[in-house]
Order: sequence, then structure tokens, then C-alpha cells
Amino acid sequence: MAVLIKRLTLLEALGLSLAVVAPTVTAAFNITLVVGAAGAAAPLAFVIAAAATVLIALSFMAFTHRVAHAGSAYAYITHTFGSRAGFVAGWALLLTYLGFGTGFAALVGSFTMAAFKDLGIGGGGGSWLVIGVVALLLAWRLAYQDMRLAGRVMLALEALAMVAIIFLCIAILRKVHPGSERLAESFRPARAFNGWVGLGFGMVFSMLSFAGFEGAATLGEETINPRRAIPVALIGAVLLCAVFFTFVSYCEVVGFGPQGMRELANSEAPLDVLSRRYVSARLSIALDLAAATTCFSGAIGAIAAGGRVLYALGRVGLWRRLAEVHPVHGTPAPAIAVTALLIIVPFLLWAPFAGAGNYYSYTSTTGALSLLLIYIGVGGAEVIEARREGRRWWAATCALGPLLLLWVLYCNVYPVPQFPNNLWPYVTLAWVASALLLIRLRPALAAAPLPEYSRASPMPSGEPRDQT
Repeated sequence: MAVLIKRLTLLEALGLSLAVVAPTVTAAFNITLVVGAAGAAAPLAFVIAAAATVLIALSFMAFTHRVAHAGSAYAYITHTFGSRAGFVAGWALLLTYLGFGTGFAALVGSFTMAAFKDLGIGGGGGSWLVIGVVALLLAWRLAYQDMRLAGRVMLALEALAMVAIIFLCIAILRKVHPGSERLAESFRPARAFNGWVGLGFGMVFSMLSFAGFEGAATLGEETINPRRAIPVALIGAVLLCAVFFTFVSYCEVVGFGPQGMRELANSEAPLDVLSRRYVSARLSIALDLAAATTCFSGAIGAIAAGGRVLYALGRVGLWRRLAEVHPVHGTPAPAIAVTALLIIVPFLLWAPFAGAGNYYSYTSTTGALSLLLIYIGVGGAEVIEARREGRRWWAATCALGPLLLLWVLYCNVYPVPQFPNNLWPYVTLAWVASALLLIRLRPALAAAPLPEYSRASPMPSGEPRDQT
């Protein structure tokens, strides 16, 4: 069995985490959801959500010092709870990356067609589907061929998109000149939106905006000095997104004005509206293209991260073919190919009927629900490990994250969402239950050891070593 090549750096790891989080998607979509619940206090919701996400990130960071593994949460939960629970966690994490990846493809097509429309370039009703499929094929190629190149491409695309949005935000602040009272309104609960109750519900959406920060952990076996680089990439992604989300949400609130919160909450394209209002229609086109590129980056990240989780599961007995490594590129090529196909097939079969926006909403919600279970599991595992090590204060601190996420998970299922959103918790549970069926079919999965794979020396020549 070949091992992965250890040649990645902090930049590639950070690029993967940012790609899966896809900050531009939050600026374009999620902020409107937070404003719909919390009103002008949306920036405060992101600040509190950032603090909660840091608590979860601390658990991931602690485990990266113990275990550097392509399976990420699979390895962490196996380390504490055993192979059976670990496989279920890995299978659930795979669903997250499949859901995010296929949803991002729909947004690539949607944003690209929006830009083409403003440019006067016509296209048929199904053009966004074609663009989405092409984007997935290109993302597959990049993830398959060279993770160093893919990581840098993801980081560059995310940076360009974020810079474009920050440019718009600065233009808004320069024209509006908000005073201290406007600033204070954004950091205290809004009475018109049920105060703390509305703020709490808005946190459901603000916390989900950080989903995917753990993506860098799947590169644990390929990163040079992973016990240093991976924790830095994880906390770096969370803190960078925290500042970006808080600043952009504040600027969107300021841009729509005190009387425009309902308009912002109901806006399907808030960045387009603000671009036309404060800069020009040309910036609107640029932001649509920037959003398309960041979603393309997210598709690369989802395929890369999902492929490594599937590779880790294949290595412990799911299917040995998945544990093979490309002899030249040093990537888990078969696992990446299967992951890409699992992303493309539902896109072709379901997206044409759901539409781009709905398809992204459905698939990303399913992926986020699965990821909440993973975060709760990793946080709980770190609490147990900390207590074993006699660090009671650390255990108490890490316990806050899972407790808060249990509340967020509860808010996602009760009150029961309207159809079809009420179906996605059942889809998530069915997927998790299928892991138990796989264990029955392959009992070795429940007894697989957790070897140390991260100590292989770097192979600059690109030739991976064989591990027997």
C-alpha cells in the first residue's frame, strides 16, 4: 500500500480550509438569513458564532497534535471512541464534502450566468448546468493532479473574491459615513427582531457559515510539520473568516440603512444591489464572477477533502482500491475519482429539477447537519481526552462548544421546517445509519487499528514510498 507524499505547506492547508468555508457565499447568501432573524445585530451574531467556532477549533487543534491523518475527524474519534464510532464519523464527514461540493457546482453556474446576463451574453435555460458540470470536471482534474497547485489556486481565488467584496464595503463606508450609534446598533440585540431570541436564531445561520474550516486537517499526512502547520491553518481560517464575516455583514447592514433590514433579509442578491447603489453595475458583474470563482474553489476543496476521507476509509477495509496512490502525482487518485463521481451524479439527476439556488440550499443543509454531528463528536472526544490527562479546566472549556452546537442542531429540527426542508435531517440520519450497514457487511471496519501515517519523510522527487 503506497503512502501519500509529504510535500504540502501551510499555504495549501489554509487554502483548502478557506475553499470549503467559501467566505464569498456567506457574503452573498448567509448574511441575508442572519439579518432575517437578528436584523441589524447580524454582526454581533457573527462575533458570537466566531467565539463558538473557536471552541470547536480548539478541539480539532488539540487532536492534530496527537494524530496527523487523512481521515481527519475519523481518526480523532477513532482515537477516543474506537474504530466503529470512528468509521461512522468518517462516513458522516464524507457526506458533508459531497453535499458542499455538489451545491457549489450549482452556484458556479448560477453566478456565471448572472454575470453573462449583465454583459449581454445570452444562454439557454440549462446553461448553468453545463457550466456547473464543466467546473466539476476541472475541479476533479486539479484535485487529482497536484494538491500543491490546487491548494494555491484555491487560496488565490478566495483572496481575489474577498478583496473584491472588501472594495465594495469600503465604498459603502466612504459614502454613508456611519456614526457611533449605527455601530452600536450592530452590536446589540435588535428589539424589532425579538432581541436575544432573534439573535439566537440568527446564530444558527452564522455558525453554519464557518462550516468547513476543518478541511485542512485532511492534509495531515501530506503536510510538512503537520502538528504545527495544520493547527495554524485551522485557527487562521476561523479568525480570518470571523473578521471578514463581521466586517462585511456590518457594511451590508449600513448599506441598506436602518429602514432597509427587511429588504436586505429578502434580497436574493444583496451584493448586486449594493454594487449598483454605491459603485456601478460593472462592479456587480465583477462580484458575480468573483462569487463563481470562489464556488469553483469550494468544489476543488470538497473533492480534495472528501477524497482523502474516502482514501482513509478505504485503507481500513471499505475498499482497498480506494487506498491506492497515484505513482506520479502522489494523490489518492481512485478515492478522488469516486468522490468526484458521487458529486457529479446527483448534480446531473437532481439539480435540473430543483434549480440552482434550491439545489445549493438542500445539499449544503444536509452537509451542514452532518458536520454538526462531527463537530459535536470531536468536541466530546477532546473533553474525554482532557479529563484523562487531568486538564479539567481545558475539558470544561472544550465542553462549551458541543453544548452550544447541540442547541444549534435543535434549532435546525424544531420547530419543524416546512417541506422539503423537513426532509434533510432524515436524509442525514439515513446516511449515518448506512455506515452501520457497511460495518455489518465488512466487520473488519469495526476493528481496524489507527496506525501512524504521518512520519514518512518528504519525497521531493514525487515518487511515493511503498508501505507494507
